[in-house]
Amino acid sequence: MENPAVTRFRQYLRIKTVQPKPDYESCTRFLLEQAKEIGLNANVFEYVKGKPIVLLTWEGRNPGLSSVLLNSHTDVVPVFEEKWSCKPFEACKLDNGDIVARGSQDMKCVGASYLEAIRYLKDQDQQPCRTIHLSYVPDEEIGGEDGMKLFVKSNDFKKLNVGFVLDEGIANPNDALRVFYGERTCWWINVTTKGNTGHGSQFIQDTALSKMNRIINKFMEFRASQEQQLAICVNPDGTSYKLGDVTTINLTMLKAGVQHNVIPEEATAGFDIRVSPKVNLAAFKGMIEEFVFSEPDSTIEFVQHNEGAGCTPLDESNVWWVVFRDFCKGRNIAIEPEIFPAATDSRYIRSIGIPALGVSYIKNTPILLHDHDERINENLFLEGLEFYKDLINHLANIQES
Repeated sequence: MENPAVTRFRQYLRIKTVQPKPDYESCTRFLLEQAKEIGLNANVFEYVKGKPIVLLTWEGRNPGLSSVLLNSHTDVVPVFEEKWSCKPFEACKLDNGDIVARGSQDMKCVGASYLEAIRYLKDQDQQPCRTIHLSYVPDEEIGGEDGMKLFVKSNDFKKLNVGFVLDEGIANPNDALRVFYGERTCWWINVTTKGNTGHGSQFIQDTALSKMNRIINKFMEFRASQEQQLAICVNPDGTSYKLGDVTTINLTMLKAGVQHNVIPEEATAGFDIRVSPKVNLAAFKGMIEEFVFSEPDSTIEFVQHNEGAGCTPLDESNVWWVVFRDFCKGRNIAIEPEIFPAATDSRYIRSIGIPALGVSYIKNTPILLHDHDERINENLFLEGLEFYKDLINHLANIQES
């Protein structure tokens, strides 16, 4: 017979909260049903119509202390169904226990684990010292603009008195948990050059594309230097650089020309840039502007320009980190602290000064978020429940304010 926690997890996976038209209504109904079963207070906030934030609360013995927030997002990315071995929203369970479904790694396994951990603790009548909140937010997969970004700015959030947040991580093929304490800053830019035009048979000077070629070369030279750093550099603690420790630049879009024999008077290139928190943002911005403005009649547009959110301290000054680290050590769970190479909703949390750690209990498993046949093994999911039960209990019973 299937463990009831696995059954509920699979029910959650079957809700098609897939972008660009996620079924948030069914998801909200499911979460509110779970809250009623468990005995949690529930609220639903909508700062943008049709994009609900579901907040579940278990009040602690000392609600005057700052609370613990367990955050997860409810939306998932689109699928190419023909590439899957089974229906991506049926939550099929294979003979080996693998549960194949979109969202199984990113990140409904975590959201489901929070619910099951709290269900267990309440059944054991282990009311925590601190209040625990569970937030289920929309639209993380498209930037969180209408979800967590608005939530953290609201009076509803301020009333929660959040002291610490747990959020999502990534699977690890190795026998360790990846723990994310910061994120790279995402910038999307469009570079536009203008130049002389003419017939395609001529040697026209100072064309838009010749200028663009020189600018792109500068970006690519910097990119190569960062790739080299990733290969050879070592952190002060002796660990090798990981992707989050360097800055990536990728040319993702090009636009120019009207027909083959006409030299275009304008060209545009789009770049995806992820800036490491080791980098001074003002100095970096100055550098890329210099790349662009070195060519006459060239402009830069920041399609997305986020400020750095900072990192959660990993030292003795942060009691939340100390408890988390010592908890894992006491259970012989290897952890790999690192900078998240992409972006999660934790950046909005850290931007207002609240410490956050991103961790998903997915180890010895290939990284399949956003990929075909995304999956997690049933036994690993259940193992993760034990992890979250004990971890949440430890965090919510920290006596220091």
